[in-house]
Amino acid sequence: MDYRTSRQFRLDKDLYASQGTRLANYLIDYVCQILLMFALVVVLTMISVIIGNDSILARIENMNQIEEYGAAVVIILIYYNVFEIFFSRTIGKFITKTIVVNINGEKPDSQEILVRSLCRLIPFDGFSFLGAPNKGWHDSISKTYVVKKELLEKKKELFYSLDEIGNNTNEL
Repeated sequence: MDYRTSRQFRLDKDLYASQGTRLANYLIDYVCQILLMFALVVVLTMISVIIGNDSILARIENMNQIEEYGAAVVIILIYYNVFEIFFSRTIGKFITKTIVVNINGEKPDSQEILVRSLCRLIPFDGFSFLGAPNKGWHDSISKTYVVKKELLEKKKELFYSLDEIGNNTNEL
């Protein structure tokens, strides 16, 4: 809650990012995760070459499907948790100018982001957007929202500035 008022800002549906924007976020973030995984393999390859031990490369080459899924899950969780805990945004959200917030338009706490990230692992989470408008299961379960950042800032500023007008008695 803002210190300037006892009223609490609440999100409007017009702040929600569109399905097209959400899809763009997903695709950009997916490419970033693939690049992150590729960078990790390159680093491990360089380490393997530097220390003169091919066992690291052999281990990567001989991963079974379960181990590959496990590695992907770790990359997904690290990617979303690091970006959304520290910035409330992933690279995709930076590019599309959207942000993850709670119902009051504030940065979610780390527990909400962790729940959000874990919910992304639910099978068919991507299809959950076909139901409620612009909200996937990872949004509804974690009680978070992806909104247009600039519009959110304008609406919050307007909301709290109207309260300041009513509370400004110093100039009378």
